[in-house]
Amino acid sequence: MAEIQHIPGHLIRRLNQIAVAVFTDHVAEAGLELTPVQFAVLSTLSETQGLGQAALAGAVAHDKVTIGGVLDRMEQKGLVSRRISPRDRRAREISLTPEGAALLARAKPVIHALQEDILAGLDPAERETFLALLQKATEAGNALSRAPLKL
Repeated sequence: MAEIQHIPGHLIRRLNQIAVAVFTDHVAEAGLELTPVQFAVLSTLSETQGLGQAALAGAVAHDKVTIGGVLDRMEQKGLVSRRISPRDRRAREISLTPEGAALLARAKPVIHALQEDILAGLDPAERETFLALLQKATEAGNALSRAPLKL
């Protein structure tokens, strides 16, 4: 087996490819139009309405420019709304619309079910260990990211 097959960064990239492919296939089969980043935005906004773009970007660990484009597309689809913040007229607050909430409700069971396929090669105990280690490694490296998670 080639050396590259034992390098963590390569394996993580491959698992991400697999996760995105599984997500895309399952979401399309369910008749939903949703990307992984859009799901993260909808899910985050369902828990915390009225976030600013920078706070939302931090909450989903994406850069502000990328989130800006994602929000433009989501607003055009009627999934989110933006309004001028009453506290800072330069800022916009982002909220989930009823259409966004409905899409999230339809998507959640699909998203939860597809997680099994992403980790299909692991038994339940291995999945639990893998997720704990993945969480630990992600948290330890958060500051090294170009778009760190900011809670």
